[in-house]
Amino acid sequence: MTDQPSPAAPAWTERGAERHQPPTLAALRDLVSAGSRVTHVVSRRAGLSESELVTLEHLSREQIGPAEVARRLEVSTAAATGIVDRLVSRGHVERRPHEVDRRRTELHITDSGRGEIVGHLMPMFAALDRHDASFSEEEKAIVERYLRGATAAFEQVSGPVPRPGG
Repeated sequence: MTDQPSPAAPAWTERGAERHQPPTLAALRDLVSAGSRVTHVVSRRAGLSESELVTLEHLSREQIGPAEVARRLEVSTAAATGIVDRLVSRGHVERRPHEVDRRRTELHITDSGRGEIVGHLMPMFAALDRHDASFSEEEKAIVERYLRGATAAFEQVSGPVPRPGG
């Protein structure tokens, strides 16, 4: 019997393998773990549910309607309506008629909603900007290639992240 992992079970997934994990995978695991805590911590600090915060994050990138909120959060349309109602009542989101199809409603993040997100995340954004600036263009290209490949690996399980406009 050999101690080599099979190609279908990389070394870092096997029991006790954390000690033998490549540093890049250990760092990626740490990043994913830290990132998964951000939404929870920020939502609690802001007095929002995690679903409300995620909705604000989507709306900070593009205007979508309540049905799209339901699809992205994987909740019922009734649950999405409740999320939107709470954000509207806090002044973080406005409902507006769709520019082309007046039967539809678009959601727009307000300055209050944008400020809620940015206010809590600015220390992280500033630290990431400083960190990014410490790399050469060649190093950034390697880091980007690694992160895009890691994203593609994650999407093998989760499916692709919805992109703005689609």
